[in-house]
Amino acid sequence: MADNLRPVLEYRGVSYKIDGRWILRDVSLTVNEGETVVLLGRSGAGKTTMLKLANALLRPSAGEVIFESKPVAEWDPIRLRRRIGYVIQDVGLFPHWTVERNVGVVPSLEGWPPERVAQRVSELLQQVGLPGVEFGRRHPRHLSGGQRQRVGVARALAADPPLLLLDEPFGAVDPITRVELQRQFIELRQSFRKAAVFVTHDVREALAVGTRLALMVDGRIDVEGTPEEFLAAETPEARAFRGCLSENWSEHDQRPVE
Repeated sequence: MADNLRPVLEYRGVSYKIDGRWILRDVSLTVNEGETVVLLGRSGAGKTTMLKLANALLRPSAGEVIFESKPVAEWDPIRLRRRIGYVIQDVGLFPHWTVERNVGVVPSLEGWPPERVAQRVSELLQQVGLPGVEFGRRHPRHLSGGQRQRVGVARALAADPPLLLLDEPFGAVDPITRVELQRQFIELRQSFRKAAVFVTHDVREALAVGTRLALMVDGRIDVEGTPEEFLAAETPEARAFRGCLSENWSEHDQRPVE
């Protein structure tokens, strides 16, 4: 990444311990504007803990997390979380609210005028392929899994946050829809220039959506670099994850066009 990009999120020597067990150990990582850093690793590697430290659901046992040049510990938690878009696997939409109301919830809480909220919701639904005229008045139960996930992405972007946190966001949909959502996420990232931290245990997904990868093992970063650097890394864990790629996998087919 270019040296002049603004850091949005920084982990500085961060460790986290619970019940005497270290979940993270001395992790340092910077996420700049416009880039997607993928946290790749097996279950229990510490990936989701990293996200929870970013939005103050957890506090580090050592080290410091910095968001927009200010320690997370100094942020008001509510204000912090409204500055961060969050997308999870099961979406978490309010079931009795319409799609429009779900997408517009954070701007409304932030005091945006109703007409501005309506315009923002309409624009985002159009961009995620769910035009408001057709989908805005529906409830989540009337959407497919992929459509609900698109609504979740639109909601995360609604208040124009500088940072997105995505915790295995496409893991619960079928393979074809998953690829479509990955491609749409890449397009949205290029349009909005958001910093993003994307958690996955799927190496194909990591290579498809990431501008940088951080491979985690037992609470530490084993390899950090571009997808090309990850593909060249020779640590045992990097080789193990590359072994999951099928023989007919093509780097050219999977990488996004920037």
